[in-house]
Amino acid sequence: MQQLSTNVKELHMANNSIFGPISSFMCQKKNRKNQLMVLDVSNNLLTGALPHCWKYWQSLTHLDLGSNDISGENPLSVAIPPWIGEMTSLTILRLSSNGFKGHIPLQICQLSSLIVLDLANNRLWGHIPNCLKNISAMTIPTPRLEAQSPYFILYRGTYVENLKFVPKGVELEYEENLGFVKIIDLSSNNLSGPIPSEISVLSKLCFLNLSRNQLIGKIPEKIGIMKKLESIDLSQNHLSGEIPLNLSSLTFLSHLNLSYNNLSGKIPLGTQLQTFDALSYIGNPQLCGNPLPRNCIIREESQNRTSIGKTEEDSNNYNFYIGMGVGFAVGFWAICGVLFFNWNWRHAYFRFLDDMKDWVYVTTVLNVNWLLEKLRSCHL
Repeated sequence: MQQLSTNVKELHMANNSIFGPISSFMCQKKNRKNQLMVLDVSNNLLTGALPHCWKYWQSLTHLDLGSNDISGENPLSVAIPPWIGEMTSLTILRLSSNGFKGHIPLQICQLSSLIVLDLANNRLWGHIPNCLKNISAMTIPTPRLEAQSPYFILYRGTYVENLKFVPKGVELEYEENLGFVKIIDLSSNNLSGPIPSEISVLSKLCFLNLSRNQLIGKIPEKIGIMKKLESIDLSQNHLSGEIPLNLSSLTFLSHLNLSYNNLSGKIPLGTQLQTFDALSYIGNPQLCGNPLPRNCIIREESQNRTSIGKTEEDSNNYNFYIGMGVGFAVGFWAICGVLFFNWNWRHAYFRFLDDMKDWVYVTTVLNVNWLLEKLRSCHL
C-alpha cells in the first residue's frame, strides 16, 4: 500500500476482512499528487478516524467506506471531520454502517457535486443541516453526457457492481444509470428536530431516507415540488400533523413509508398515495382514509351532525329566552298600566288581594287548630 503509484485511478478492496486502523492509510507525501478517483474499502473491519491527509486527494470523486467500524477519536467531537468539505470533487460519499458520532458537519454542504450522500446506520445526533440545499448537483438535472463521462464509465465493470443502496426497502444495485441517481440517506441515526423545509430545494433528488431517527414536527409542505422523488421513507420518527396534500402529485413515487409516527387527519386522495398498502401508514393512530381500515367519512359526518345539532339547539334556546323575557315585560307593564290608570280596576284588584289574604289567614288558623285537637285526642 505504501508503494501505491500516483497514477492509480481506482482502488477496490471491498468485501474482504481487512482490519486495523485506517488512520495511516495512504498518507505518504507523494500521494498528495495522486490521481485516485475511486476508493472502495467497504465491507471490511477497518477502525479509527479518517486520516487528515485525505483532504489533499482532490481527484477523488467516489469514496465508499461503508460497513466498517470507523469512528472519531473523541466520542464528544464531530466524528465526521469538517475538512471533508474540502474534497470538493466528491460525487459519491458513503460512510454508512460505521461508528461515527456527533453532529453532521456543516462543511459537508460545501460538496456541491454530491449525488449520493449516505450516512445511514451510525450514531449521529443533532439537527439535519439546513444548508443541504447548497448541494447544487441535486438541484439540477444531470446531462446525459456528464453521466456517461469517464468519472462514471471508468469503473462500470468493477466498482458499480459493489455500489448497492437500500432506498426502497430492498437492496438495489446501480450500474449504467448511476449518474442519474441522487440519494440522501440519513436513516438509523439519532437525529432530532424538524425536517428542514429547505430540503425541498433539492428538486432533482430521487431517494430520501430519514427513517429510524427522532425527528419531530410536520412533513415539509413543499415536499410536493420535488417531482423526481421515487422513494420517501420517513418511518419510525415522531412526525406529527397532516400529510401534505401535494404529496399526491409526485407521479414518480414508487415507494412511500410514513409508518410509526404521530401523523393525523385524512390521507390525501390522489393517483399515488392510494396505490400503497396500509403498511406504509400503519402506526399512526390518528390517521384515516384509504388504504387504512379507519374510515374518515363517518367521523366527519358525526362531527358535522354534532356541530349542526348544537347550532340549532343553541339557536332555539336563545329564541325561547328572548321571547320569554319580552313576554314577561309586556305582560307586567300592561297590568301595571291598567291598574294605574283605571281607579275601579285598581280598587277591585286590591280588594281582591285583601280578601285572599283574609281567606288564607282564616284557613290556616282553622287547619292548625284542627291538627292540634287531633294530636291531643291521640295522646289521651
